[in-house]
Amino acid sequence: MVEKTNPGGNSQILAAAMITSFMTTFMSSALNLSVPSLESYFGVNAAYVSWIVSSYTIAVAAMSLPMGKVSDITSRRTIFLTGIAGFGLLSAISIFAPSIGVLMLLRTLAGTCAAMIFATNNAILISAFPHSVQGKMLGYSVAATYIGLTAGPVAGGILNSTFGWRSIFAVSAVISAAAFLAAFRAVPDDEPASQISGIDTAGIVFYISSIVISLFGMTSLGSLAAAPYMLASGIILLIAFFVHESGRENSDKPTVIRVSMFRQSRTFTFSCLAALLNYGATFAISYEMSIYLQIILGIPSERAGLMLIIMPAAQAVLSPFTGSLSDRIRPSVLASIGMGICAVTLLLYSRINDNTSVIYIMTVMGITGTGFALFSSPNTNAILSCVSKKDYGVANSIIATMRTYGQSSGMAILSSITAFVLGTGTLESSPHSDILLMMHISFITFACICVIGLFFSLARDRRD
Repeated sequence: MVEKTNPGGNSQILAAAMITSFMTTFMSSALNLSVPSLESYFGVNAAYVSWIVSSYTIAVAAMSLPMGKVSDITSRRTIFLTGIAGFGLLSAISIFAPSIGVLMLLRTLAGTCAAMIFATNNAILISAFPHSVQGKMLGYSVAATYIGLTAGPVAGGILNSTFGWRSIFAVSAVISAAAFLAAFRAVPDDEPASQISGIDTAGIVFYISSIVISLFGMTSLGSLAAAPYMLASGIILLIAFFVHESGRENSDKPTVIRVSMFRQSRTFTFSCLAALLNYGATFAISYEMSIYLQIILGIPSERAGLMLIIMPAAQAVLSPFTGSLSDRIRPSVLASIGMGICAVTLLLYSRINDNTSVIYIMTVMGITGTGFALFSSPNTNAILSCVSKKDYGVANSIIATMRTYGQSSGMAILSSITAFVLGTGTLESSPHSDILLMMHISFITFACICVIGLFFSLARDRRD
């Protein structure tokens, strides 16, 4: 991307990237604490409420890559600012959501705006800094992400118990406004990074359809008879997308993605797969632990929020260090160690019951945060180090897609297990033994997924 001189200095771009990273994760983590309240307020079951999370992550997964491509051929700054403004506006409108269906729609649209942010913020950030410190800068951005995850449960618990779930959206709208002002002032005007103009409309349709249909089918496996067919259809469409893109790559026609990025670099491909599986295995931890603390242990939401900050706090503190370390040590080594730690802690979560010590829970969450800090920044650095500057937008979008597709898959697995174990029962009406069984099955499943991801993380160590 060709950028004009930024008189304010690159530190302002770093600040803008950090604020937007904080903003999106703050909202999602704060909203987790209102799950029982949303269930009671709208009178729906546990499996249905999980769609508040899934609708958002599916939208991010489906739209990140198209938005990354659009930003590369137009303006990353424009897409970035539009995403921030839209996210804030939709948060404000969500305050007045009259039904769970309307709230899901608004969260879906917010996910599209978040995709604009995820597709551009790190691309803008690393374009402003030399390669030798990119890992360090990404570490700061990731730290801001986890500061949002740290502050979210605390603020979400307090807001939910004091003012109700709508107040979480109100705070998110205010933070979004502040983020927009910071980004508007900090990010300089830019020119298209890609020399190829035009949009591959058919490719975008194939891609979005494949992501939405496959994830919707996956998320509905426990409740919809047609879900397996939808999942299969989504996979077929994804294959069709890659065939379509491969046929256009050697021509002058525009593409959504260069498929050769995956063929030419083992490190790039296996790092993306490691991200997909790691996020899929770990995303539901906070969601499940918020349920465990509030429903099983009977801890009020404000206290539960304070306890849940342990994991993201460890990530926030350690991510700048691990990001900087990945500039000097092969990132795959650090990421593999982190994935190994996450796999072990997932097995530790599967052992909790209604008499488990709070000290045990907080210790395991702290270890999980350490493992994820070792994985996230180094793995992102490994992926972005494999591509040229003109592909930063698409590569960053692929990272966002792997993260959100993994997160959506994790929630889909959890939703299916929840529907299988609890049926149509609510969390508050289900026996504690059933809720614990649901958690045990899911954590063991996630541990197995994390071990598979560890294989890919280790396998990429071979030189391309």
